[in-house]
Amino acid sequence: MSNKVILVVLDGLEYNVGRQCMGFLQALCEQGKATLYKVQSELPSMSRPLYETILTGTVPAENGIVHNQVVRRSSQQSIFSLARQQGLTTAAAAYHWISELYNRAPYDAVRDRHTDDPELLIQHGCFYHEDHYPDSHLYLDAEWLRRRYDPDFLFVHPMNIDDAGHRSGYDSSHYRNTARHSDMALSDHLPAWLDAGYQVLVTSDHGMNNDKSHGGILPEEREVPLYVIGQAFSHQSDCTPSQVDICGVVCTLLGIKDHAKTVSDKLLALPSHNAGQY
Repeated sequence: MSNKVILVVLDGLEYNVGRQCMGFLQALCEQGKATLYKVQSELPSMSRPLYETILTGTVPAENGIVHNQVVRRSSQQSIFSLARQQGLTTAAAAYHWISELYNRAPYDAVRDRHTDDPELLIQHGCFYHEDHYPDSHLYLDAEWLRRRYDPDFLFVHPMNIDDAGHRSGYDSSHYRNTARHSDMALSDHLPAWLDAGYQVLVTSDHGMNNDKSHGGILPEEREVPLYVIGQAFSHQSDCTPSQVDICGVVCTLLGIKDHAKTVSDKLLALPSHNAGQY
C-alpha cells in the first residue's frame, strides 16, 4: 500500500509552545483526526543538521552535517532520493538550505529559487533565502506546487517561528504569536491536503531558548512536536517516536520497500512488511 505524503517542518517550534499555541492542530487532536507526540531532537539542536536528520534518518555525527555552515549536498539516502529511485514525484517549498542539501550547492537564487527539473532529487521547488519570508506566502507556494505537480512527496518548511525566537527569545509574545499565525495560515490549506488523500506529518527541527538561540541540550531547545494526521497512522497514545524515525515513516507511507530506515513501533497502521526495519 502506498500513500502520498506531506511533511511540514515548522522551523524552531518548541513542543509546549506548539501544544499551547497551535489551535487548529490541537483542534484536530480534540476531534480525533490527529495525534500529538513529543519528540526529542538530535544534537546539535541546529537547523541544517536536523534537516538532514529528519530527511535521511541519520544523526549529525554520522552524516557529517554538524553545524549550519556545512554547505554541501547530502551524502545520505534521503526521502527525496529514495522516492526518485521509485519513480515518485517530489516537491518542496522550503528554505534554501534544503535545495543545497538535496539539489545543488551552493544555492544560486536566480537558478534555484524556482526549480522545475525532473532530473533533480527535488524536482519541483519554491525556495526562499530570507528568514522573514512570510509563512502565509510559503504555504501558498506549497499549495501551488501541490496543485501544479500533484507530487507524491511534498516537503513544506516555513521559517517565521524560528525567526521570531531569534529576535525575541523563547518566552516572548512575539514567538508565541508567530506560532499562532503560522497555525492559522496552515489551517487554510491542510483540509484540502487531507481531502486530496495526503497523509500529513507536522513537526519541527528544534526548539528555542531565552538566549534567542538553540544548539544545546536544554529541554526547550530539544523537545519538539510531531503531529500525525491521516488514516495510515495508528494514533496510539503510547507510541514514542524519535526524530530519526520520521524518514522511515515517510518512506513506508510512500510504499518504498527495503528502504533500510528505522520506523517507530506502533506509529503506523500499515502492515509491518512495508517497512525497512522496526
